[in-house]
Amino acid sequence: MSNDATTLLVGASTDFLRNFSPFNRMEAEALAFVAERAVLAFHARGSEILTPESGVPTHFYIVQRGKIQARQAGQATVTEYTSLTLGAGECFPIGAISARRPSTNAYVAVEDSFCFQISADDFLHLMQISPVFHLFCTQYIASLLSQSRQQLQSSFAQRAAEQQTMTTALSKLIKQEPVFVTPDTPTRSALERMSELHLGCMVVVDAERRPVGILTQSDLLPRVILAGFDLARPIGELMTANPHQLPASASAYDAALEMATHGVRHLLVVDSDSVLLGVVSERDLFSLQRISLRQIRAGIDNAADIAALQRASKDIRQLALNLIAQGIGAEQLTQFISALNDALTRRIITLARERHDLVGIEFAWFAFGSEGRHEQTLSTDQDNGIIFRCADAKQLKETRARLVEFARTVNEDLAACGFPLCKGNIMASNPELCLTLDEWKSRFGDWIREPDPQALLNASIFFDFRVLYGNERFGDQLRSALNKGAKGNSAFLRMMAANALKVMPPLGRIRDFVVEDDGTIDLKKSGARLFVDVARILALRTGVESSSTVQRLRQGSTKIGMSQEEVSAIIDGFNFIQLLRLRSQHLETEHDSADDNRIDPESLNELDRRILKEAFRQARKLQLRLKLDYQL
Repeated sequence: MSNDATTLLVGASTDFLRNFSPFNRMEAEALAFVAERAVLAFHARGSEILTPESGVPTHFYIVQRGKIQARQAGQATVTEYTSLTLGAGECFPIGAISARRPSTNAYVAVEDSFCFQISADDFLHLMQISPVFHLFCTQYIASLLSQSRQQLQSSFAQRAAEQQTMTTALSKLIKQEPVFVTPDTPTRSALERMSELHLGCMVVVDAERRPVGILTQSDLLPRVILAGFDLARPIGELMTANPHQLPASASAYDAALEMATHGVRHLLVVDSDSVLLGVVSERDLFSLQRISLRQIRAGIDNAADIAALQRASKDIRQLALNLIAQGIGAEQLTQFISALNDALTRRIITLARERHDLVGIEFAWFAFGSEGRHEQTLSTDQDNGIIFRCADAKQLKETRARLVEFARTVNEDLAACGFPLCKGNIMASNPELCLTLDEWKSRFGDWIREPDPQALLNASIFFDFRVLYGNERFGDQLRSALNKGAKGNSAFLRMMAANALKVMPPLGRIRDFVVEDDGTIDLKKSGARLFVDVARILALRTGVESSSTVQRLRQGSTKIGMSQEEVSAIIDGFNFIQLLRLRSQHLETEHDSADDNRIDPESLNELDRRILKEAFRQARKLQLRLKLDYQL
């Protein structure tokens, strides 16, 4: 072939590869290496490209046109669990060629197809010369997600130019050397120094400069002035011990979440040896957001009526949208939304208590479902209940009636703030969900012992719970009883597993996705739910106490021997589906509206389509493990 023809072919190969990850981010030298060595080969429909019987793969393939189906070896019939379809830009067999072992899949052309191929030796050399390609092969979905976030951020370039992002490291927000005193410093001296330097707080450190306490301006009125504290006494007697602190590598988002969760205005930044580096205040975070965390949190904490909380609810949604635009990950986003919504709910409960006589009643307010899992998106309805203690059986009926009336007020106020009343009446104002600890234990026990379809549905809702307000010991005791009962009942777990497998990932055998009649996919019912259901079973099986899907996967998978790489890919898949849900919901979206979780895959760019397909594959892997574990 002439040099001119070769140059044209290499140029065409390069142009094609630049449309797909990881080649679109690959170093120029590495991309040229691939394009120069890639050979385009035709594979007729029905032909086998690679099988386990072929031995160690001799080539690495990149689909140029057509469809290639990967089928698990030894499977006579092709099912959703035993096959996946690869399209343009996708590669195979990454795992087998990296490990120099035979492929566990058979790759078959399901239509006339063309694939670029490079030799196994060239593949291994490419891994050495290209960090981008190496990351892609070893952390496939994480690599794609990183590129997707960068793409999202670039689309908001103007906003990013106007403000720093919440991904900024705390080390970059420290503006001056920290000012501190030791615990034996006279309080008067510490206060004089605060006044002289116009400080909002004084940090107290030990001999190694490790923080042991903090005193803020807001502490002065109740602890010093009103209490008549002797200023000659050491500050160690006055400070708040165990102050909130984060490492310098933590992000502004981490600081915002910590402040939102605990209602504090200052965070101490420390190095790897816990030595004080500086202080980050809410004021430092204000410049990162047009709507400040302090405004929202202060608006919630100081709200005197529901109208003020309605404004705070809208601000939470706007701040969340700003964070989405900045590329914050879905796990952090949903935690952030949940933390602020928790604060809003607690304030609603506090205001409602002022209108109801609950003196002498010990209770806890439960969150169920997505709120119970710390996974609220911008669109969600109410799922809540009450657990209470009543020592006198004669007062049980009256106590329940008082709590139900109180809960009705809270439910209505939450609805006024944008959280619709649950259509299934899964609310604390339902007497069936306002129960004593023993009643809840009995209810959970009945569902485990007799897992009929309704019991399994109830388990999928109510077993994802946490205490938002009140006596947290109630929640701990109920979780302990639940885990003990479920772990010892293999029949119940097997039926839950069978129930979880009724909905499969919407992956096509030929097309990329199986869509509904309107051309969309419900990312909640056909996406996030797949991960949530398996994670719940995994937690019950292994005794994990967390209600969070991600934490259940992380902790439970370790106990059953799954590799860290496998778990990370599954979690990345779940988080991307959550992120797509958040991105499809807007400020004006009504909570829990019919279309707020639907997405048309044709509307996604090529990169996000590819990640979504990989996310569904991870869900399928997770379901397949469940299927094998319970022999379903």
